Amino acid sequence: MADWQSAFAELQRGAEEILLEEELIAKLKEGKPLKIKAGFDPTAPDLHLGHTVLINKLRAFQKLGHEVIFLIGDFTGMIGDPTGKNVTRKPLTREDVLANAETYKEQVFKILDPSKTTIRFNSEWMEELGASGMIKLASSQTVARMLERDDFKKRYANGQPIAIHEFLYPLVQGWDSVALKSDVELGGTDQRFNLLMGRELQKGQGQRPQTVLMTPLLEGLDGVQKMSKSLGNYIGITDSPSDMFGKIMSISDDLMWRYYDLLSFKAIEEIAQYKEQVAAGTNPRDIKIALAKEIIARFHDEAAADAAHHEFVQRFQKNAIPDEMPEFTFEAGEEGMAVANLLKEAGLVASTSEAMRMVKQGAVKMDGEKVADQKTTFRSLEQAVFQVGKRKFARVTLG
Repeated sequence: MADWQSAFAELQRGAEEILLEEELIAKLKEGKPLKIKAGFDPTAPDLHLGHTVLINKLRAFQKLGHEVIFLIGDFTGMIGDPTGKNVTRKPLTREDVLANAETYKEQVFKILDPSKTTIRFNSEWMEELGASGMIKLASSQTVARMLERDDFKKRYANGQPIAIHEFLYPLVQGWDSVALKSDVELGGTDQRFNLLMGRELQKGQGQRPQTVLMTPLLEGLDGVQKMSKSLGNYIGITDSPSDMFGKIMSISDDLMWRYYDLLSFKAIEEIAQYKEQVAAGTNPRDIKIALAKEIIARFHDEAAADAAHHEFVQRFQKNAIPDEMPEFTFEAGEEGMAVANLLKEAGLVASTSEAMRMVKQGAVKMDGEKVADQKTTFRSLEQAVFQVGKRKFARVTLG
């Protein structure tokens, strides 16, 4: 196993917060394999890059010689995680949960080493706990304690309903840590309450409390909200290579560095060199291409990454999109910004009627793709390139 200083430095990379750092250092100094737990509720059939931020951290622990437990929350998935929700989340059926879980198992091994990964389902111990055990577990915490959770607190203050079963979710997640005797639990920053619940329940059972390592939430393609399939701002790890390439190339230059920090396996020193190259005049597009190819190769292979790059270059060379063009930033407003108004404000057409006519003629493109509907309205955009005809271009950011 690696010395504790280098191991801790690697684990700190991309971590938002470690509770408590001195505990993790003490555990690393012991020089023994630790039990590293991360739970995933199979609420959707596919994983996206936002999920992989945490899985990448599991991989880091795994490479350091620790025991990684990929916990599939087939039991908690039927409760429905209330984290970040302002309404009661609809529980999944057991059939949905199991079907999605099988897909998760296939996808996670694109990152983790299957020979060094233990997959567990929390129904193993929760069904054994039974009704009486669940009541005893529920008696360990108060309603006041549950209302300390930010999302519960807000819903209670706003008079929005909180179902009783939602209080059970953090208790069950915490009990998972007891059942697995986990040394470290990983989770997103939105899971803070649930992760700390595991520490409390472990203390109550006489176990050494787990250290909590929280990873940041990855922003989606819009650069604002966290990556989510429901918001449509995601890159799925089962997306085709060409879709992956196009989506990654669409992110802003600033967001690119965030993706490098949280998704790339390149050394920190190499990423620092990329930043120096851009500062010295290298086109950020070239650095973004390297990121796209790295991620595509991870989930497909290097040949697919090269092919997606070639296809992208051919498509955009054919469309002759220049590097230099006017740039504009507009406010969308509550109702969004209609494409005709956007084109006029960007100086690509003289009037909204001309804009409508150009859309109808198929002469308007956004990032190389035709805008087919004259009624298209945008609510947010991260540096999209609009084109009218063959020679008029503008890069637009819409807030």
